[in-house]
Amino acid sequence: MNPRVNIKDTQILSNNWYTLKKVTFDYQHKNGKWIEQNREAYDRGNGATILLFSQITKTVILTRQFRLPSYINGNPTGMLIEACAGLLDLDNPEDCIRRETEEETGFKIRDVKKIYEAYMSPGSVTEILYFFVAEYSRDMQTSKGGGVDEHEDIDVLELPFSTALEMMNNGEIKDGKTIMLLQYLQIHYPNLV
Repeated sequence: MNPRVNIKDTQILSNNWYTLKKVTFDYQHKNGKWIEQNREAYDRGNGATILLFSQITKTVILTRQFRLPSYINGNPTGMLIEACAGLLDLDNPEDCIRRETEEETGFKIRDVKKIYEAYMSPGSVTEILYFFVAEYSRDMQTSKGGGVDEHEDIDVLELPFSTALEMMNNGEIKDGKTIMLLQYLQIHYPNLV
């Protein structure tokens, strides 16, 4: 652990949906001075995300669903277009993303490629997100997708990759993980455009 950090107190502020903690700690600055600080951290567990693509049809599979935090922050419909994603729960990242892909998109993928992992909002959220890409084909589709939970209401979108890039560039796609995955494909699979 970091010798410049001394956790003094942790209080649970909410344990409703996930866990919100208030942490009081001392942090030693580079000049040697210790400063007491208070921060809140939201622990929702770690997650995984994937972008399905086809080099044959030059398409990608995305999802659209209502996201309350975007709605209360000014998104007039609350709908976001995103890459498939989910929380790990007790799974490893690869098993999680295979399960989530089938539940949300209806595709049972064969080979997944982990490309990186990242903290998406490290100033307030503990989550680390594991990023994957995978090729899909029509014969992998086992259902219409849309989610399995009664609270999920997911639209599955198959879009030309060039259209998805346009949507990213004009602001129709605003989800960070999705932008990162689209840019990854743009760099590493230039034949998709």
